Amino acid sequence: MKNIDILAILTDGKTFEGKSVNVAGWVRTARDSKTMAFLNVNDGTSLRHLQIVIDKTKFAEADIAPVMKNGASVSVDGTVVKAMKEGEYELNAEKIELLGDCPADYPLQKKYHSMEFLRTIPQLRVRTNTFNAMLRVRSKLSFAIHRFFQENGFCYIHTPIITGSDCEGAGEIFRVTTNGYADAKTVKDEAEYIAGDFFKRKAGLTVSGQLEGEVAAMAMGKIYTFGPTFRAENSNTPRHAAEFWQVEPEVAFAKLPDIIEIAQSMIKYIINAVIEECPEELAFFEKAFEAGLREKLQNVVDSDFKVLDYGEAIKILEESGEKFQYPVGWGLDLQSEHERYITEKVFNKPVFVTNYPKKIKSFYMKQNDDGLTVAATDLLVPGVGEIIGCSEREADFEKLKAAMLERNMNLDDYVGYMDLRKYGSVPHSGFGLGLERIMMYVTGISNIRDVQLYARTAGDLM
Repeated sequence: MKNIDILAILTDGKTFEGKSVNVAGWVRTARDSKTMAFLNVNDGTSLRHLQIVIDKTKFAEADIAPVMKNGASVSVDGTVVKAMKEGEYELNAEKIELLGDCPADYPLQKKYHSMEFLRTIPQLRVRTNTFNAMLRVRSKLSFAIHRFFQENGFCYIHTPIITGSDCEGAGEIFRVTTNGYADAKTVKDEAEYIAGDFFKRKAGLTVSGQLEGEVAAMAMGKIYTFGPTFRAENSNTPRHAAEFWQVEPEVAFAKLPDIIEIAQSMIKYIINAVIEECPEELAFFEKAFEAGLREKLQNVVDSDFKVLDYGEAIKILEESGEKFQYPVGWGLDLQSEHERYITEKVFNKPVFVTNYPKKIKSFYMKQNDDGLTVAATDLLVPGVGEIIGCSEREADFEKLKAAMLERNMNLDDYVGYMDLRKYGSVPHSGFGLGLERIMMYVTGISNIRDVQLYARTAGDLM
């Protein structure tokens, strides 16, 4: 008999009532009494578990004892019946098969485990309610991102993971090489070492698909990339990971106000998708991680986002009377505490801060006429701070070249990128949204390590 998804029985039990079915899954909890036993089984298709009712008079003890273990995997044939609780259904067992035994040292015996402990067992933490719910939300959120761009005429582009350039110009990249430790001892200098490498030049894992995305946008008009990116940033904050996923649209003929409108529409669309498609998961996260979560998310969907000039933001912070840990002043970047003050205490909704000083932003951003700022914006949201970095790209060849030389960048690494400004250059804009950042926002989970299947951070490669 083919097994039925537990989700199908839990959501449409009336259809299955009185029918014989087979389910398979892992035992989450087991209860025993003199004549009856009960298993809560989960197969990953639902946050909720299906209760298996075992009439012990119909089974040999040798058949029951092996399945009464947390973590064991079982296959059960039985009849779907109404449960005691109104509107719910359970399974009266007729046959039980142990698929995989689970010894007594199974670490998920208790009902509650700290997130820190669960990080030490990433191979098993996925069986907890938290990660069951998180991975399902991540799946729905990712699909909603694709759906938004596909419905709005964007072309999905796969940009390379191995690249010869550092998009941000900050040098925080993982090097890719086939040379070994011994090879370094046999060469006279770095040039010879690189000449003997696979690509015959320096290569690294991408920090962003933006530069290649701009290439595609110069032919396709509206594109988006969505894939893994990597930062060799030795940071141990709850918001930083060495490997994470980003969605990065690039839009030809779009100026800063145009890309702001697209970013706002996308955020509202994907958050609304989570609200509508993951109600059980959101209820779980609201109870376990962040009170008022659903109200917060609905407020984002219903709000018109504020657009605030960087200079105005600095003035608000300076006149706030708040004692911030980090200094505030024109020319300084906004820290998380500043961003959250603006979104939570002042406006109580998402805020686009625009026109940042060019010295604290990336080389590729369009220089404003004042010579001091660039046409860039960050989207700040209550509870997290920045979740989107966005800008109009510099379309003028000479201005782009000057910005790169100011940062002592190697122009030879960016010849193709600069050519876009020589051959039919157009105004264009784009942004980057880290999937893990928006996951933290919609789930209330406060550490980026807990919204990934396997976290990749400094010193941690489990």
